Amino acid sequence: MTRTTPGWLAALIVGAALAGPAAAADEVVVYKDPDCGCCGQWAEHMRANGFAVREVATRELARVKAGAGVPRALGSCHTAFVGGYVVEGHVPAGDVRRLLDERPALQGIAAPGMPLGSPGMEGPYPAQRYDVIGFDARGEGAVFARH
Repeated sequence: MTRTTPGWLAALIVGAALAGPAAAADEVVVYKDPDCGCCGQWAEHMRANGFAVREVATRELARVKAGAGVPRALGSCHTAFVGGYVVEGHVPAGDVRRLLDERPALQGIAAPGMPLGSPGMEGPYPAQRYDVIGFDARGEGAVFARH
């Protein structure tokens, strides 16, 4: 998707990513800003935990998030799709695996913001405590996991 991608085409791309069956069951499709390094580090975390990952660079992240139903308050720097779910931000692979195993009635899960110490956000600084929030199609959420 580019700045000139028509809205209907962007919606079609997001819809195809959410549809799932065309992709491998554990394939993660992550939409990220082409200049963001932590998003690529999160993708590597997912690969290291057994997921096939396809990275899609785009400057249209707001459109991807809106099309996927990610509540603004739960936003982060990248949006991924796997198994018919949305995964927003630096969610640990174990939480994604749990989501796919349990198959709850959710739109997706999100690690809002960019929590220090989360996958892709590791560094020499102390890790933050953070929650992964499960959200439904109405945008309502509840804690899915605590880290």
